[in-house]
Amino acid sequence: MLFLVSSICSASFGQDLVYKPVNPAFGGDTFNYQWLLSSAEAQNTLTDRNDTSRDQRSDVERFTENLNNQLLNQISRTLFKEQFGENGLTEGTFNFGTLFVEIFSSAEGMVINILDTSTGDQSQVIIPN
Repeated sequence: MLFLVSSICSASFGQDLVYKPVNPAFGGDTFNYQWLLSSAEAQNTLTDRNDTSRDQRSDVERFTENLNNQLLNQISRTLFKEQFGENGLTEGTFNFGTLFVEIFSSAEGMVINILDTSTGDQSQVIIPN
């Protein structure tokens, strides 16, 4: 009996187990890329609301929005230059309609506190030295 067990054990063969990744980003076959991408997209249930609304806008609407942004940027640059001059920001308190802006120096750098007096919203910008 012992002879039978030892002969069976000596006659068995084994092979090495080799791991090969599926994902091409981790060394897998590059032909798996399209399959993995389509599988991931099929499982993705999240949608971006901003993408759909942006895609549905017409060229005229995008042009109008772009023009409005450029005009607002030009107006804000003009107001900035009129209020602060060519030298830029100076310490003090300033009013822009319902916005109250306070500028002062601190150990952290130049601090700009912005308060919207109509809504109570506040913001702080710190420009390091």
